[in-house]
Amino acid sequence: MMDYRAKQPFRFFSCMELREILGKRARDEQRLLELIEEAPADSIYYHTHSYYLRHPYTQSLYPNDFATWVALHAQDRILGERLGVLDPFDFDDIEELRGEIMAIIADHLDHERAAASRTTDEPFEFVRSHVIEVDLGIEVMTLREFRDAVSRVEVGAVYNHLCEARMRKRQLWGDFAYWLSAEMGLGLPDLAAQVVQVGRLGLSLEGMRERIVTLCDQVLSAS
Repeated sequence: MMDYRAKQPFRFFSCMELREILGKRARDEQRLLELIEEAPADSIYYHTHSYYLRHPYTQSLYPNDFATWVALHAQDRILGERLGVLDPFDFDDIEELRGEIMAIIADHLDHERAAASRTTDEPFEFVRSHVIEVDLGIEVMTLREFRDAVSRVEVGAVYNHLCEARMRKRQLWGDFAYWLSAEMGLGLPDLAAQVVQVGRLGLSLEGMRERIVTLCDQVLSAS
């Protein structure tokens, strides 16, 4: 079975979040809309993308904090479901994602005016996060080594290289796909393109890991 060797290694970094409570709280959906508009981009990121880091093994019906709060605490299942189908990985920019969330809530409130002022005892608490990379000391040179490392590294590394890289580091393909496709990496653009799509399948982080391993196995078995 043929393996593929890179000219430069891939080094794995995990990540940890330092959370900061912003002191902004919403007790109704109208106030939630207003605070989403003024919240820093890092807070929108925390309540959407970072949800996957906090829940790496589950695929929730409401896979972001906004949808969860609206459905479970504001008792608005209709809006919760509309926000729940929103995939943050479909957006390459946080401001585009913010705009879409606001548009969904505003449209809902236009048609369900009673929901705008219906309060809850459990407020939505806006949080932002600061992400710190942690060097795992793992370097790989071949596709087989990459596949084996992905299968065993802590899930924070999957998040860091697949999700964090796209939005905060502006590496829109993500670190994995960039190395897989680059001439100094493995030079496998087809595999890289498939890995890019993994983050857009609505999977949990553990599901993303398993899918990447499967894609690597397919290439290795065909070589």
